[in-house]
Amino acid sequence: MSNSKKHPQALVIGAGVNGLTSALCLDKEGFKVTVVAENLAPNITSVVAGALWEYPPAVCGHHRNEKSLDRSKEWCITSYNIFAQLASKTETGVRMRPVVFFFKRPIEDNEREYNKMLEFRSKVQGFERNSNLISENHINTNQELKDAYTFIAPMVDTNMYMNWLLQQATNSGIHIIQRKISGSLLNQEQDLKAEFGTDVIINCSALGSIELAEDNTMYPIRGALVQVENDGKTMAPVLKSYCMSFDSSTSDQDMIYIIPRGDDRLLLGGLVEPDEWNTDINLNNYQPVRDILERCIDFLPILEDANVDKQEPVKVGLRPSRKENIRLEAEPNSSIIHNYGHGGSGVTLSWGCAIEVAALAKTKYHS
Repeated sequence: MSNSKKHPQALVIGAGVNGLTSALCLDKEGFKVTVVAENLAPNITSVVAGALWEYPPAVCGHHRNEKSLDRSKEWCITSYNIFAQLASKTETGVRMRPVVFFFKRPIEDNEREYNKMLEFRSKVQGFERNSNLISENHINTNQELKDAYTFIAPMVDTNMYMNWLLQQATNSGIHIIQRKISGSLLNQEQDLKAEFGTDVIINCSALGSIELAEDNTMYPIRGALVQVENDGKTMAPVLKSYCMSFDSSTSDQDMIYIIPRGDDRLLLGGLVEPDEWNTDINLNNYQPVRDILERCIDFLPILEDANVDKQEPVKVGLRPSRKENIRLEAEPNSSIIHNYGHGGSGVTLSWGCAIEVAALAKTKYHS
């Protein structure tokens, strides 16, 4: 029997990119939404993200479970198309710009990378595979690169975008409460439903799900980005992104990503450090952060003239990862829906996941 209330009520826990996007999709489906979160932008991991859209598995992602990857591929294409629309609005902070992926061997030599390329090349704008991309982009010849492809990808200025999402939520009448919810959601489900008058509870608490969902398969992957000036004063501005995967079979931190942020900044990465919780690392106290800068300069020599950003030289965040796969599902015999464990792909997957959350919520409400 369906609920007799005029508007179904939804409580979303978490105000990161997945929490706010889920809230907006629930609102669009007719839910009256309340968001409760311990932290709001800019004090959240989503703001730290490099936020370059990438077809899974991502350069810095740990998701290798095939079932999870199949779902992620659908979510990311949904998000790609929505971001392409949002890019027409300057205030969103979303830009559609070229990205070039480089490889040290022909792509056919790596079955996973080759299949990935075949799957997504027809689903994105401007795909082109061309080894001339290596010389055209002034990459250091010492890199001994053998292959490359390019396409137009969403690149998201997360400072602007998270503020825009928050404003969209507020404009839609979504009630946002800054407060920490502690303990098991299942144990306090009825209390939360009574307090907020809610029909469904959406858990988008990222690493908070270790406690709220009692999920001990969750773990942080520490990431860091060095931010440099890209205003054309000391070097020609970099207007496209560059990425090179690292060998996931080793512990070497040798991946490259160089991502324009807004009009005048450039993010240099990266770092993938599982189970590291300390975010107090920088260019002065941590050699792997200095290695990022040196590695990117060696890869793209024009960066030698770039000035490190004085206000925020290093961004550090904890990617909320899960051992098996992203958890997007309804909790059995409850009103709880989970949407967490996106690792380094939270922005890339956000709209696809949020639309599925809203569909699950409608089903649960009417069941």
